[in-house]
Amino acid sequence: MRWRPRRPAELVEIETAVVFDGDVWVGDGTQIDAGRVVVDSAGVVTAIGRADDVDMPRDAIRIAAGWIGPGLYDAHVHLAFGRPEDIVAGGVVEVRDLGAPPADAARWRRLAAPRVSVAGPLLTAPGGYPSTSWGSRGFAAFVDDVEQTARLVGGLAGEVDVVKLALEPAGGPVPSLELARAVVEAAHVAGRTVVCHALTVDMVERALDAGVDELVHTPTEPLPAELVARIATSGVGVVSTLHTFEKSGSGANAVANAAALVEAGVAVRYGTDLGNAGVVAGADVRELELLATEVGMGSDGALRAATRPLKVGKSAGVVALDRDPRSDVRAWRRPASVQVGRMHLQRQGSR
Repeated sequence: MRWRPRRPAELVEIETAVVFDGDVWVGDGTQIDAGRVVVDSAGVVTAIGRADDVDMPRDAIRIAAGWIGPGLYDAHVHLAFGRPEDIVAGGVVEVRDLGAPPADAARWRRLAAPRVSVAGPLLTAPGGYPSTSWGSRGFAAFVDDVEQTARLVGGLAGEVDVVKLALEPAGGPVPSLELARAVVEAAHVAGRTVVCHALTVDMVERALDAGVDELVHTPTEPLPAELVARIATSGVGVVSTLHTFEKSGSGANAVANAAALVEAGVAVRYGTDLGNAGVVAGADVRELELLATEVGMGSDGALRAATRPLKVGKSAGVVALDRDPRSDVRAWRRPASVQVGRMHLQRQGSR
C-alpha cells in the first residue's frame, strides 16, 4: 500500500520504505550533512549515511527536510491527560507513563505509537498521595506491611516495565523506610527498577536509603551539597520536569538542583510530567530551553537528554524538522514528519 496523507497531519500505518533526507543528527555524537536515513517497510532503520552513499529503495516515500534526527523520549508522562496522536504529532516517539490504573496501563503498553512503557499505579501508604487527589480513581495502590508489599509488587511486576514509589508527605501518609525497602527488594527480585516521587530532602534521603534507581522529578527543596554528591555516587538518575515546577512556582529551586546534579555528574533525563497545567502533549520547548540554558547542559546536551540515538537494525523513531532544533528549539513545535516503527505522520506540504 502506498501512503497518502488524508488530513493536514495524520498518523497511519504504511507498508513501504521511507527515506528521510537532510542534515542528520544521529544522537551518538555523529553529524552527517546532506545525510539520509532509510526505514524499511517493516519500520526498521536499515541505513544511515550520506545521501550520495545510501541508495533509495524502489517505491520509497521520500521526506526532505532541513534536519533529521531521533524523536524525543519523554521519561515522565500521564497518558490519561494527553492524546497519543497529539504526542506523536509533537515530535515525541516514546514515552514512559508513570501513573495509571492497571487496565489503562495495559492498554497503552500495546500502542504502536508512541512506544510506551508503564509503571501502573503508584505505590503509596493507605490514604497517601495521590489517592485523595488526582489519582483517586485507581492511580494508586497501597502498601501495608512487608509481606503484603512483596506480594503486591511481585504481582505487579509482570504487568509493568518499572515500579513507582510515591514519597509525598504533602499528599498524605508515606510508606516507611521498611516498606520502601520492601518495594525495592521485591521489584529487583522480579527484574524491575524502582522510580520514585520524592521532592524534599527527607524524602530523597529515604528514597536513597531504600535503594531506588531513579527520581522521577528534580527535587524542589534545595539539596545540600552532600546529598547531591550522594545521589551522584549512588548512580541514581533524575528526570527533569522543570517546566511543570516553573508553572507551579517552585521552578527556581528545581532548576538550581538540576544544575548542581548535572555538575556532579548525575544523569538528568528529559521529562515533562504531562498532565499538569501548562504542559502540552508533544515536545515541551520550555523544558528543553531550561535544560540547555538554565541547567547548563547546552542545546546539544539537552537534546541528548531527550532522545535515544538512531541505530541501524532498530525500530524507527525518526523526526524530520524544518531546521536544526539546537539552533532554534521552536522547530519542535511543528515537525514535518514523524515515524515510529511502521506508523508514519506527515503534514501536507512535506514531500
